[in-house]
Amino acid sequence: MDGRWQAGEGERIAVLDKYRLEPFATVRAASVEQAERALDSAHAAFRQGAPTPYERGAVLERAARLVEERADDFVRTMQREAGFTAADGRGEVARAVETLRLSAEEARRLVGEVVPIAGAPKQAGRMAFTLRVPLGVVLAITPFNSPLNTVAHKVAPAFAAGNAVILKPSTNTPVTAYRLAAALVDAGMPAGFLSLVNARGAALQGLMDDTRVRFFAFTGSTEVGRGIQRVAGLRRTQMELGSIAHTIVCDDADLDRALPKIVAAGYRKAGQVCTSVQLLLVQDTVMDVVAERLAALVAALPHGDPFAPDTVVGPVISEREAARIDAWVEEAVRQGATRLAGGPRRGAVVPPTLLAGVDTSMRVGCCEIFGPVVCLVPFTTLDEAIERVNATPFGLAAGIFTNRLLDALKAAERIEAGGVHINETSSARVDLMPYGGSKDSGFGREGPRYAIHEMTEERVVSISTL
Repeated sequence: MDGRWQAGEGERIAVLDKYRLEPFATVRAASVEQAERALDSAHAAFRQGAPTPYERGAVLERAARLVEERADDFVRTMQREAGFTAADGRGEVARAVETLRLSAEEARRLVGEVVPIAGAPKQAGRMAFTLRVPLGVVLAITPFNSPLNTVAHKVAPAFAAGNAVILKPSTNTPVTAYRLAAALVDAGMPAGFLSLVNARGAALQGLMDDTRVRFFAFTGSTEVGRGIQRVAGLRRTQMELGSIAHTIVCDDADLDRALPKIVAAGYRKAGQVCTSVQLLLVQDTVMDVVAERLAALVAALPHGDPFAPDTVVGPVISEREAARIDAWVEEAVRQGATRLAGGPRRGAVVPPTLLAGVDTSMRVGCCEIFGPVVCLVPFTTLDEAIERVNATPFGLAAGIFTNRLLDALKAAERIEAGGVHINETSSARVDLMPYGGSKDSGFGREGPRYAIHEMTEERVVSISTL
């Protein structure tokens, strides 16, 4: 271990291989004192001043190249600690590289605007403009289901804006975050502007309570997000929280295009994506053909060992979560749902599952599954489908497949979600777009340009020339 890294002083945390369910790494939690030292360092670095926008962009560009060069190591790490297949891991690396590069670009063009102050009465001889200035220390708390790209979406825009960052990754997947932090340090991240702490308990609480943290960037459950928001008070936050993602298939949809996209969106990363298709709303006149074709596609998905070259669906994050998902599916079947594809779990592997006959009395129909389970729900009119989407407390993203322009525009206008994707699924995200939710799915936006805007504040400057 070189001088840039210190061993944690707290408890040992075993990081499991999610398929074999055996430890492949051990990390140490940070002590309360270590967390405080990290905050001291971040605050001092920010007070001394960030590198120039050009220099910040250069660091992020070099980090992007290093992540690309180290892609194989990142993929192997995620196969073990996240249970990703090689394809999921490669996708995560490619997107993280793009996120770093986008953040580098945005670092160099962070601007305010001219304020037309001379257009106000009695303001002759004055001019005004705004600056966007960094907030200070950002505390980034990241999840297991995107252990590389979501970390990049927190850290890179925060640094691009000129903030110092303390990263607290999921203890399920800390090694991937460590590898990204190492790439950033190797790329020239200045001392104090990035700290990675495996903080939990009192150490994490101490970080959150300290008012030197000026911004919270969080992705995780709605319940935890509410707790962070209570602590944050008047400090600013970005909350990407829970979801029950819907995709609508209308009777005029091009099924040859729609169904493969739905399968990919429902089962990639074993369905552990906030925008994974959970409820597939299908117009009743095409339900039979959709159910038959989708059942065949889902049943054919290879699943199991993420190191096997043909595996499409690997394990979920833990055997405990697999048991929960399996219990919810069995409960739904007992309550009248029909299993069109799927079967019993093996360890942490839940076979790709397709259910029909699901209603809101079943947990699979009203709670976030976060697993490889898609539920078919019929509807008659588009108004009925939109009402079903809006009836949940969540609003992260939705998709609709239709070739009727007016129906597409109606859905875009009326669905209460942060994103509505036409002829795409709920999971159709591109890293440069604004990404975030409404209602219990949170607020604030990822996407480097939009996140940088949130991680800075506007300062007006006026000059009198008379």
